[in-house]
Amino acid sequence: MEKKLRRSARLVDMTQHLLDNPYRLIPLTLFAEEFGSAKSSISEDLSIIKEAFEYKGIGILKTVAGAAGGVKYIPMLKRELALEAVESICQSLEQQDRLLPGGYLYMSDILGNPETLNKVGKIMATVFMEKEIDVVMTVETKGIPLAYATANYLNVPVVIVRRDSKVTEGSVVSINYVSGSSKRIQTMSLARRVLQEKSKVLIIDDYMKAGGTVRGMVDLLREFNAEVVGIGVFVEAAEVEEKLVEEYISLAKVSQLDMKDKDIKVIPGNFVQKVPTN
Repeated sequence: MEKKLRRSARLVDMTQHLLDNPYRLIPLTLFAEEFGSAKSSISEDLSIIKEAFEYKGIGILKTVAGAAGGVKYIPMLKRELALEAVESICQSLEQQDRLLPGGYLYMSDILGNPETLNKVGKIMATVFMEKEIDVVMTVETKGIPLAYATANYLNVPVVIVRRDSKVTEGSVVSINYVSGSSKRIQTMSLARRVLQEKSKVLIIDDYMKAGGTVRGMVDLLREFNAEVVGIGVFVEAAEVEEKLVEEYISLAKVSQLDMKDKDIKVIPGNFVQKVPTN
């Protein structure tokens, strides 16, 4: 006969299962059968986990009543923890040697840091936690790590828009769009089979100047009759004459950029308005 787990071990196992399956409705019977415990005991365990999650700012447990109900883990980062993480990123971005021609910032080292990506993904998931999202979309290449980090916490697939269509992707939909900063006509494409019609899409981008690339993705999604439910930007550039995208959430914003003196000032973006205080 299999030995029954002690309550402490059961709590650890349940916690790990919830963390590994965000936004997935887990029936209480699953835990009850796995641990050979009554549903009442499982409910008490979940109350302990819920309290711990909220105290540590890990997220919340949402209980769904009814025969088909259960519990769902919603990842969330407290405002003070999110702001602390973004302020650290802003300080790193202000290093003078990050300034590149054209007013861009070198960010590859930041976007390649697993710890930073983990925090950014959780912040994005927190900002858009109330949205119904089917997929996360980004354009190749630097936005890909951010998209996957965000999708990991939302538990949804990632769709990647290509600059050039690949024969291995089969039939594609391609559009031309105008870059907001350089005003050049460019092309982007998306394979037909990777996105179902009428999908609800969260767009993630690494760096936005005038917003031409994001605008292009929005236009491309119209070809799929898809709905854009949110736009998340890692860093937005200093003020430009005309933004092609109005409604978006940014984690950081370049408030001052002097190419001559290499003076960079980066501040937290408008995401703080969307992050819960508790």
